[in-house]
Amino acid sequence: MSKFAFVFPGQGSQSVGMLDAWGDHPVVAQTLQEASDALGEDIGALIKNGPKEDLALTTNTQPVMLVAGVAAWRVWQAEGGAAPAAVAGHSLGEYSALVASGVLTLAQAAPLVRLRAAAMQEAVPVGTGAMAAVLGLPADKVREVCAAVTAQLGGAEVVEAVNFNDPGQTVIAGSKAAVEAASAAVKEAGAKRALPLPVSAPFHSSLMKPAAEKLKLALEALELGVPQIPVVNNIDVAVQTEAAAIRDALYRQAFGPVRWVECVQAMKARGITHLVECGPGKVLAGMTKRIDADLVGVALFDPATLAEVKELLA
Repeated sequence: MSKFAFVFPGQGSQSVGMLDAWGDHPVVAQTLQEASDALGEDIGALIKNGPKEDLALTTNTQPVMLVAGVAAWRVWQAEGGAAPAAVAGHSLGEYSALVASGVLTLAQAAPLVRLRAAAMQEAVPVGTGAMAAVLGLPADKVREVCAAVTAQLGGAEVVEAVNFNDPGQTVIAGSKAAVEAASAAVKEAGAKRALPLPVSAPFHSSLMKPAAEKLKLALEALELGVPQIPVVNNIDVAVQTEAAAIRDALYRQAFGPVRWVECVQAMKARGITHLVECGPGKVLAGMTKRIDADLVGVALFDPATLAEVKELLA
């Protein structure tokens, strides 16, 4: 069997009806019920019916993406899928990876990510923060431009490189004025495009520090399990096994960059040849191929892709 890892997507891959293809699979139904009980609302109805605008609210997006990733993972297990050599998640997806690894239960993780989302939204009022995807400019150059723009604006406004998604795509975040200035500056520096992202807060920037402090308190109150599968984290590109170190990494991840290119490279260094995106969409599968053409990136989000992945890895 090929050596493989499971990776879990974050915000942006959600869609109304994204679990419909699983039909009435009992594992999916049970997962939805667990999450609904933990959150005190019918999360399955929200996913099935939307509306899209409600699903796009950060306080809803984070729990529904967690649940969708965990549901696909549990179906894989229930259908006899082998254990991966490692797991990881992009941004919010790290919480799905921690559930898959046994560090968090779904009942712990669902309220935790909702708290995380609410704290992030409260940290920066809607309309005052922004994010943009910079295409076609090396990450180091994007970092340089962000530092220069922040210095020019005198520190009152801030913009930072926060998501290193693939060699040609780096996401920037910060205060609205600084992101707009940096978007113009990266184009002058040779970027093909700087696309504003439809998000409600500048995720993973230092402006999220107040949110991280609230998250830290919630994490300290949780008893974490011992990882049963290595989890490559976003903030340090490291595998932690001690509860205190895992808590600290999640705390810093809230206001630190998602080092996805390095996470994928770290998994390859472990001898992994296939990355299976577990949950809605194919965003991470596409990134995998752009990060390293030698790696195989595939998606698992319905019964048909489940069968394809099983055959591919056999």
